[in-house]
Amino acid sequence: MSSTPAGMAHTAFRWPVPVPTRDGAALAAGLAIPFLVALVLVPFRTDLSHTNAALILVVVVVAVAALGSRLAGAVAALSAAAWFDFFLTRPYETFDISATADIETAVLLLAVGLIVARLAAYARRLEVVTVTDEGYLARIHTTADLVRSAKSADAVVGHVRGELTGLLGLSGCRFEYGTLLGQPARLGKDGGITVGRRPWDLERRGWPEGEIELRAYGNGHYLGRFMLTPGPGPVPPRQARLVAVTLADQTGAALDTAGPVSAG
Repeated sequence: MSSTPAGMAHTAFRWPVPVPTRDGAALAAGLAIPFLVALVLVPFRTDLSHTNAALILVVVVVAVAALGSRLAGAVAALSAAAWFDFFLTRPYETFDISATADIETAVLLLAVGLIVARLAAYARRLEVVTVTDEGYLARIHTTADLVRSAKSADAVVGHVRGELTGLLGLSGCRFEYGTLLGQPARLGKDGGITVGRRPWDLERRGWPEGEIELRAYGNGHYLGRFMLTPGPGPVPPRQARLVAVTLADQTGAALDTAGPVSAG
């Protein structure tokens, strides 16, 4: 790709970029909590069936994925399978497994853990937006189709810029790849606005001054942000703002799949 869409900031993409604090904590939890739970189960390993022990660890994986990202859930699944093998199967405290049934249980733990991690993370994203308006659903579905079919992530970015402009009544919208300069107001995952670290009463005070950022993440990594310039009209309802967040998430998925984008 030799150029970015018109109106887009010409900024070099930085890779890798920092993992958001919440996702970083979830990744750490995905590594540590299965270890701690498996360690707690050690005194009971002769009485506790391997199936029940595996189910306990699956619950841990689901909890991590629900609170963090799909990547955190996958890390938790791998950690759970490893520590199940190390602490709860014979020979103990080695990564060897002597019984065929235990091998099957460990493999199933890993497979089920990866599946439920993906489902739990997806369910967490669904909690962000409950959309009933046909027009909003159409925007999400159209963008999802474009994410699957577009040959260029730039095409998705350009499309979403247009969608956001109409959806939020903006007077301008641009996209910055991989930069986090300044401290503009932010449109968050819950559809609310924060200025600095403080929530902004959008319904009472209207849009804050200046541009507002809407960040796009892919697989837990920050990849860029839409910079929104509010228009003179009324503040859009929360449902519209939640749809905007979903469109930004879809953009992040496209950018994550495509990899680094050339600013040209």
